[in-house]
Amino acid sequence: MSKPVTPTSYIRCLNHGLIRKLSDLLDPQDAWKKLAVDIQKPTGEPRYTQLHIRRFEGVIRMGKSPTEELLFDWGTTNTTIRELVEILVQNNFLAAASLLLPDAVPSPTLSYSSSETIAFQETMPVPVNECQPMLLVSNNQLTQQYPENCTVKETELLVNSSSEKNSAPDSLKNSLQSFGFQELKQKTGNFDCRSVAEGGSKIGEGGFGTVYRGCINNRMVAVKKLTAMPNVSIEELKLQFNQEIKTMAKCHHENLVELFGFSNDGDHLCLVYPYMPNGSLLDKLACLGDTAPLSWSIRCSIALGTSKGLKYLHENGHIHRDVKSANILLDGMFVPKLSDFGLARASAQLSQTMLTERIVGTTAYMAPEALRGEITPKSDVFSFGVVLLELITGLKPMEENREPQLLLEIKEEIEDEEKTIEDYADKKMDWDSVSVQKTYLIASQCLNEKKNKRPDIKKVNESLQEISLIS
Repeated sequence: MSKPVTPTSYIRCLNHGLIRKLSDLLDPQDAWKKLAVDIQKPTGEPRYTQLHIRRFEGVIRMGKSPTEELLFDWGTTNTTIRELVEILVQNNFLAAASLLLPDAVPSPTLSYSSSETIAFQETMPVPVNECQPMLLVSNNQLTQQYPENCTVKETELLVNSSSEKNSAPDSLKNSLQSFGFQELKQKTGNFDCRSVAEGGSKIGEGGFGTVYRGCINNRMVAVKKLTAMPNVSIEELKLQFNQEIKTMAKCHHENLVELFGFSNDGDHLCLVYPYMPNGSLLDKLACLGDTAPLSWSIRCSIALGTSKGLKYLHENGHIHRDVKSANILLDGMFVPKLSDFGLARASAQLSQTMLTERIVGTTAYMAPEALRGEITPKSDVFSFGVVLLELITGLKPMEENREPQLLLEIKEEIEDEEKTIEDYADKKMDWDSVSVQKTYLIASQCLNEKKNKRPDIKKVNESLQEISLIS
């Protein structure tokens, strides 16, 4: 018979059945990451870095639970149930906390129903003694809740109600071309899953579907066919689909990918974009398909163009939240186009999630505060700093067989004077030391762990413009 769980019990003494139940609640939608980033050492420093979190992610491929691995590792420090429950309650993981100490869990208050569209913006600081409500999603309803220990947030969540929960406004859809699903199926060779190199239509694959090449009215296009997955329901795909339409129909800039149209009359929702013949920046830097290395001048131009697109988004009240080289597409003239913004903000895969605390993005690019769930434009700036390192070095953001595994950690080696940025500069290109050093300086400023010490994207753009004059 297992011992009763008390506040002073050790995590390492929890029985496997209880840990399994915790995993069932915290594994979906990576809720365990929020727990991990709030765990501290006795010194007050974070116990787990991005590299640790990447390693916990790795156990998923082996069929293991990242929550179980996290609790096992943390439990080796004689951590108590009280400490675990405090973090669970702090992050509003109330169901998980109730499994351990039901009496320590506050009751939710002030619920109301609404359909919603999510948008984020920076706001002026609120007085320290005031507390902003947190908005939760539970069974497709919004819940407004005031926690016991509110902290001042740099950003707030704005919820705009709309009359139709699962459809973008007709005025936005009318500004885009509507395609029939069967037409897109025909134009992509029946969604031929062979790669383009093999004579098929498949360009790539992402978290929410597959992208195919097609030809419409003598113009090459890319068709993204959204597909439901085990952790992404049809309903969530509809929300993501409409969020993409709403965002992209409003945002037009040379350095943002254009949305031609959509299809919503068939078995799959589809979005149609112009075809980008030079693929993604990630693939180009890797010289995928034996393509020629990008010159330093082109890399500088890509950095500048991407910063312009990001600046436009921030000035128009949007936060990308997944800036990475895979989401920077290159047209025939290597003009960069930011893509895949809007989708991440529309999904809510937990049955109850604090929207301002929902962790989305790619870990190797994520700022410390993004790993804690904070939503701020400065997190985009941090991610862009990693992209700048990719442009300088030609290295992937994360490689398990490399030291350091995370590209952003070369900053520590350079600061410790173990190496210089010239040691890391891509040997596949010709470059000049002055502009490489200046670009690295911008990257290192973007990668400051304290978001308030990072430059905003406007300042980054201005600095890159100066570099473009000498590169």
